[in-house]
Amino acid sequence: MALRDRLANARGSFSGFLASVASRGVDDATWEELEDALILADAGIDTTTALLDRLKEQAKAEKIADSEGLVALLKSQVAENLGGRDLDLGIEGNPAVWLFVGVNGVGKTTTIGKLAAREVRDGRKVVLAAGDTFRAAAAEQLGQWAERSGAELVRGAEGADPSSVIYDAVEHAAAAGVPLVMADTAGRLHNRANLMEELAKIHRVAGKGPGTVTEVLLVVDASTGQNGLAQARQFTETAELTGVVLTKLDGSAKGGIVMAVQDELDIPVKLVGLGEGMDDLVEFDPEAFAEALFS
Repeated sequence: MALRDRLANARGSFSGFLASVASRGVDDATWEELEDALILADAGIDTTTALLDRLKEQAKAEKIADSEGLVALLKSQVAENLGGRDLDLGIEGNPAVWLFVGVNGVGKTTTIGKLAAREVRDGRKVVLAAGDTFRAAAAEQLGQWAERSGAELVRGAEGADPSSVIYDAVEHAAAAGVPLVMADTAGRLHNRANLMEELAKIHRVAGKGPGTVTEVLLVVDASTGQNGLAQARQFTETAELTGVVLTKLDGSAKGGIVMAVQDELDIPVKLVGLGEGMDDLVEFDPEAFAEALFS
């Protein structure tokens, strides 16, 4: 299924604006409608204001007064704002370690499973570390993904120290010549400070042995919009994030959250989830995203 079809809900937020500008051209009401659409799509006030200021300036400079010209300019500006970042996932290390963080329910374990399947399919051996030891079902779910993807699982006892489980996974991978460890982490402890301290400890311990932490990926449910952005801000304080994975983007009307995350947090969206299938976690493509959102 094409990206445009996958983003039908997100594109719906802009259908009124697109229809209006097509029928009327560019006037003051056009800018108001675009502003409303961006805010409804959860792009955020600051991101929306900055984008509109640049668009108005460019449109005036280029004397754009027709719908085709404005929409083309909008796509170009959004793609430019979202682009120019390193979206590769670092694999340097013996092994490289990818930590996955985020609150419960956003799809961390599923994201790990899908990524593991992709890496194994590409010929890279993978160890999955069940670092969410506070939720009994988490290790079981990760084990199921390990079986499906062809990865190996390292887990500890329920309630074990998460850092020790991940450290053991790194040591095992190094001894076995496995180049990549993907580590699940808890999404909730008894308070936020406790969770952030635990994540900071995991990061330190994961890089103490032979492993190198090359990615700390925050998993965010796109359908939660600005609430997801608020969660992301909390994690940026402690977790040394390298990128964001936006899950459930195909079912969300809040496509503007992609712009808000990168603009307000200055962290690249590296992967997006566009469905339930094994192959539905894909690398983020700014140009394709802009084209799908405003067509």
